[in-house]
Amino acid sequence: MKFSVDEFRAWKHKCVTLLGMSGVGKTYLSAMLRRNDWFHYSGDYRIGTRYLDEPILDLIKAQAMREPFLRELLRRDWIAIRNNIKVTDLGPVLSFIGKLGNPEQGGLPLDEFNRRQALYREAEIAAMLDLPDFVRKAQDIYSYAHLVNDVGGSLCELDEPRVIEMLAKHSLILYIRVPEVDEIKLIQRAQADPKPLYYRPEFLQVAVKDYLALKSLDYVAEIDPDDFTRWVFPRLFHSRVPRYEAIARPYGYTVSSEDVAQVRDEQDFLLLIESAIAKAETVRS
Repeated sequence: MKFSVDEFRAWKHKCVTLLGMSGVGKTYLSAMLRRNDWFHYSGDYRIGTRYLDEPILDLIKAQAMREPFLRELLRRDWIAIRNNIKVTDLGPVLSFIGKLGNPEQGGLPLDEFNRRQALYREAEIAAMLDLPDFVRKAQDIYSYAHLVNDVGGSLCELDEPRVIEMLAKHSLILYIRVPEVDEIKLIQRAQADPKPLYYRPEFLQVAVKDYLALKSLDYVAEIDPDDFTRWVFPRLFHSRVPRYEAIARPYGYTVSSEDVAQVRDEQDFLLLIESAIAKAETVRS
């Protein structure tokens, strides 16, 4: 959706998609807006509770079946296992994605890692295509005036045009750009606590080849999972920036993570968007 400032102000039921890397403030804004009559639609929460719920449970059960005591309880249906994913704690989703590398260090073999990556991609696509239904539900069932769509940092990696076109049709896309001065800080935070990530297959193939050569390793099974995740993150970050911008230029608006850090309430957020709209109108004219 494209707006003038007046059109945005008059938009009765606002729907904003927050686009950008993990750590730029998407969830911070979403949590703040949730306290101000906005429905928080978390893409990863939807993925974990709807589209990857069964694969996650299957993974947990497979691990539990290795323990003789738990195996007997599960086989007799004397215990049940369920996901307890929260919007603020998506641990089961991250555990399912996993990290590539040495199984003795908690890593996954390449084939299994690729399988889970593919499942996650399909789940993210499905979760984003659910947005129009949740816009309706937010109003008709839960009586929220507005909706904020908190998408995963990997949205730009999906290579699925229909997702972007749908988001642009049903929401205002707000890209949160990281200024160069803050790039190092974001990268350092990610490297200090390496988390499982989604990679485009082509990107991963090249990254693995380069890492093996750099570390003089012969097999993926020799990779230290955390070390690879730390090493690859700057590459991933810089590969995603032009992809975000390719979405934001024709379909959305851009603000900086510095500006997001100054937002304290709903009014600040709305003014931030209005400023981005005004700036885009000036550039077009």
